[in-house]
Amino acid sequence: MLRFAADKPARDYAVMRRYLALIFALVFSLSAGSAMGGSAADEAFENLANEYISNLTNFSPVTATLLGDHSADGMLDQVDSAARDETRQLLSEYAQALATIDRDELSRANQVDAELLLHEVESSLWSLVVLQEWAWNPLHYINISGSGIYGLLAREFAPLEERLMSAASRLEQLPRFLEQARNSIEIERVPKIHAETAIQQNAGLVSIIESMIVPAMDALSAEQKERLNAAIETAKDAIANQQTWLEEELLPRANGDFRIGAELYDTKLAFALNSPLSRKEITARAEAEYEAVRNEMYAVSRQVYASKHPFTAFPDNPDEAYKQAIIRAALEEAYKELPPRDGIVEVAREYLQQAIDFVIEHNIVTMPEDPVEIIIMPEFQRGITVAYLDPPGPLDHNQSAFYAVAPLPTDWTEEQVESFLREYNMLSIQDLTIHEGVPGHYLQLALSNRYPSALRSVLWSGPFVEGWGVYAEQMMVSEGYMNHDPLMKLINLKWYLRAVTNAIIDSAIHVDGMTRDAAMNLMVEGGFQEEREAAGKWVRAQLSSAQLSTYFVGYQEHLEMRAAVQELWGEEFTLRRYHDQALSYGSPPVRFVRALMLNEDIPRRRE
Repeated sequence: MLRFAADKPARDYAVMRRYLALIFALVFSLSAGSAMGGSAADEAFENLANEYISNLTNFSPVTATLLGDHSADGMLDQVDSAARDETRQLLSEYAQALATIDRDELSRANQVDAELLLHEVESSLWSLVVLQEWAWNPLHYINISGSGIYGLLAREFAPLEERLMSAASRLEQLPRFLEQARNSIEIERVPKIHAETAIQQNAGLVSIIESMIVPAMDALSAEQKERLNAAIETAKDAIANQQTWLEEELLPRANGDFRIGAELYDTKLAFALNSPLSRKEITARAEAEYEAVRNEMYAVSRQVYASKHPFTAFPDNPDEAYKQAIIRAALEEAYKELPPRDGIVEVAREYLQQAIDFVIEHNIVTMPEDPVEIIIMPEFQRGITVAYLDPPGPLDHNQSAFYAVAPLPTDWTEEQVESFLREYNMLSIQDLTIHEGVPGHYLQLALSNRYPSALRSVLWSGPFVEGWGVYAEQMMVSEGYMNHDPLMKLINLKWYLRAVTNAIIDSAIHVDGMTRDAAMNLMVEGGFQEEREAAGKWVRAQLSSAQLSTYFVGYQEHLEMRAAVQELWGEEFTLRRYHDQALSYGSPPVRFVRALMLNEDIPRRRE
């Protein structure tokens, strides 16, 4: 995260305020353990946690908006070297303050939150000082600028007039922001794929203005419209200048290696997962699971194939080529039902309601009433993933979650369109909707964000969330979703195999130098993915690192936690009881939820 620095007097006040708060937390916590007992330590930590939440706007006004803190909605992040220096100093102060608190004197809930805050501070410091994406990843700046406008207009957290004027303020600051971004980037370190994707996404910033701001301007007075129109022209000029720079200066000279290497990858993975599993352990697990899932797919495929060809005599010990042929033949049955090219959103909407009805009918988990909408993915977010769940900020309330689906690119050939639709056939959209919607991300986050700790909601765990999404897919099918249809089971296994291959290629690409051909072969031949899906995943693997492993690792941890709780509860175990309790602690890493559910010691990263 990059710290916001406003005008000089405001910066001086913010610095003074934060030093006073941190000094108070330090002094108070020094005496907590020995003189006042655990309750004093809890109060000291909670003061520090509250101070961290109040400092979100100092780290990044745009991030604060997305999280639901709207006190700096009119400001756009500062991303120059001075802002980075201030962020580093602020993070160091939090690390020092946390070091003085005796975590043994904290409540179990605060022990978890203290571990999460320490992990976040250390991760942010490492990212800022060592990984340095601010110097070589232009997508970092596109995400901030796009989210800075989109986050103001997508949800009705304030009157439209107020949000439009905040947008005008941010648009006015866009030239300064983009100039700071250009000055921060070291062109020779930028990987070519990052430059190419930045060119694609930067052009999408104008679409946010045209689709979200311009149609809403009738809500403004004449004077306000004049200001906003001027801000729009200023922003469009800045975006056009940035596009020219990206195409004519950055792309021709972008020569960085997208592979971050073993040392950076291992550290980034440890921060991303907050799990005791190492890269080698994850790879070993994934490779074993790869074989097991393919064998299970063959068993299901035999059922499908036999239903079409009832007199088939299957060999007792089929070789891999035979299994491959039978699985592919069975998958072809699933590919016979494809959604219309322009109708994926409508299909997803229908299946979301179907999943909701199943969850309620089978008493699987508490069904929240929080609003959720299925939308076309904003253009500035496209090019990395097919769909995502965009929840409201944990500090916002009664706002909609967005299940965003990317439209098919208009320049695709008919062959490419067919490849995509085969991958996202009607059964696959069912699986996708379970993962992103119910009982996946939408439901999980709606319930988890009811936990009273704002800090824990802000510092949610990717492996917990993504692992729950994969768990939701597998659990729904095992509970009989789609009436135990073997084709649904086969597609469900194929999607799980995708999570498995994600974990394999993530480290293989960034550490072992896996080539595009090798990755494509693993995904297409080994994982039965269509060419468009695999090609998109290759791009995503280049643009990210350590994130693709979160699905598999999180799922494995969820499975192990459920098995342990089921053994402990015995006959008192029910899905509804288990799911409701597992989601009642927020979204910290699974190992912390496991400790709370099983009354185990709270894990520590370090003493």
